[in-house]
Amino acid sequence: MTPFNVTRIRADFPILQRRINDKPLIYFDNAASSQKPLQVINAMSDYYLHSHANVHRGAHTLSSEATQLYEQAREKVAAFINAPTADSIIFTRNTTEAMNLIAYSWGVSHLNAGDEVIVSVSEHHANLVPWHLIQAQTGVVIKAIEINVDGTLNQAHYASLLTPKTKAVSIAQMSNVTGVIHPVKDMAALAHAQGAIMIVDGAQSTPHMPVDVQDLDADFFALSGHKMCGPTGAGALYAKPDILATMPPFLGGGEMIRKVTVETSSYAQPPMRFEAGTPNIAEAIALGAACDYLSNIGMQHIHQYDQMLLNYALELLADVEGVSVYTQAGENRGGIIPFNIDGVHPHDVATALDQEGIAVRAGHHCAQPLMKAMQQQSTARASFYLYNTTDEIDVFVKVLKETRDFFVS
Repeated sequence: MTPFNVTRIRADFPILQRRINDKPLIYFDNAASSQKPLQVINAMSDYYLHSHANVHRGAHTLSSEATQLYEQAREKVAAFINAPTADSIIFTRNTTEAMNLIAYSWGVSHLNAGDEVIVSVSEHHANLVPWHLIQAQTGVVIKAIEINVDGTLNQAHYASLLTPKTKAVSIAQMSNVTGVIHPVKDMAALAHAQGAIMIVDGAQSTPHMPVDVQDLDADFFALSGHKMCGPTGAGALYAKPDILATMPPFLGGGEMIRKVTVETSSYAQPPMRFEAGTPNIAEAIALGAACDYLSNIGMQHIHQYDQMLLNYALELLADVEGVSVYTQAGENRGGIIPFNIDGVHPHDVATALDQEGIAVRAGHHCAQPLMKAMQQQSTARASFYLYNTTDEIDVFVKVLKETRDFFVS
């Protein structure tokens, strides 16, 4: 683990040298997707330059090398989240695909009419829509935990929702809108006491804080590589091996089979059972490189730096009249700030900031139930990561004041 040095870190990200509208790029859209360091870009490039072949299917040297790199990446992902074995890691394209895999494979085969799945109103659509899609097939009942005024989940309400009918609790560890870090370890203990499984959407938490799936006692844990300095098209799903063994395939075709005849098929053991066809080999290898990169810096260092940036920005924004902020400081928060300029549409705010080289997100952030609970149609959202700086936040707040003055004058 090396000392945290943001200047050295920024040198690893070539895109940060770009100018947007003749202004230095300030990239505050990390909750949507992070930028990529040279170490990750080079890992993908090196694979295509020197070792490309299909995996698991050939006796020749290139296929053996590609397979070794691919399976090493699985081991790196497992180590990154402290999964007990590499075989408990399934490569997916992203968290959304992982959540669909859970719903369609575990959900359809394990849920019956009247069974209950608990989510929350703060979930990303990727943790809501898959359950809606299988609701028609299974008759499952979906219940939602309410949020408190500060964006945290109402734990008393959660406890009241748990019944013997509860079969699964599915919660994001960190909100992609407010940055609230939910106590999924404690929630898992309550779920397990009712005989339910615990599903954790780790898309936002994994890039920004240490994750230990065994300590959380998560039955499933999903992540996306592109939010944690990795490439698009590579994500992962962790599942407890005994649960994986009970699940039918999610997709059918090559690679996931044991034996095929014209009449019938039998299937490989996990994780291969859930990885049909040629996988995103280069992307998986690059995801492994991203795990190496973040581990070398230290996830606790990254988490502490995120919180420093969050607190610094919130302190400055507190003095900006006409700007409403929908999160607050605290140890249970990640570096995400949803905000609005009063009376100005968030898309207009984002466009104005972009004219000054500042990238933020605007919209409902794939979290419409949470927007409704917050009594907002949409918000702008600034989200920080390990390569952002307090100097960038200074510029952001200055431009935000200028934007407010322009629209309200």
